[in-house]
Amino acid sequence: MREIAVRQVDISDTRNLRQAVLRPHETVADLADSDNLDSFALGAFDGEELLGVGLIAPDDAPGVWRVRGMATAPHARGEGVGTAVLDGLLVHAVAGGAVRVWCNARTPARTLYERAGMRVCSAEFELPDIGPHYVMEIAFDASAR
Repeated sequence: MREIAVRQVDISDTRNLRQAVLRPHETVADLADSDNLDSFALGAFDGEELLGVGLIAPDDAPGVWRVRGMATAPHARGEGVGTAVLDGLLVHAVAGGAVRVWCNARTPARTLYERAGMRVCSAEFELPDIGPHYVMEIAFDASAR
């Protein structure tokens, strides 16, 4: 079993894994051009090996945050890497005032988000060159803070 440690990383440190797993049809430079530089980035590590990453940032409406760029190295899937990253991102968003967090979840990753309490709130849809997705979300009680 791996010893997974999650810690904040620079967004640039997430790009190689995100490009390889999520957008192999793009270059790392293309991915960098579309990054929200206000994103909070987490990496999951086994020692110094980066196994998974994710980003979260406030979205357009007050209290709404969006998860993006969740990627786990293929050889580390099913070992809790994605769960550890997503949990850390949600904690960060709630601490930052989130009342709703949403994402475009790849269909194969749906259960990862459901385990975190997120629910599907759209029909399945296709993102060109990327594949099938659902919009998923979770709400947090602002009065519980």
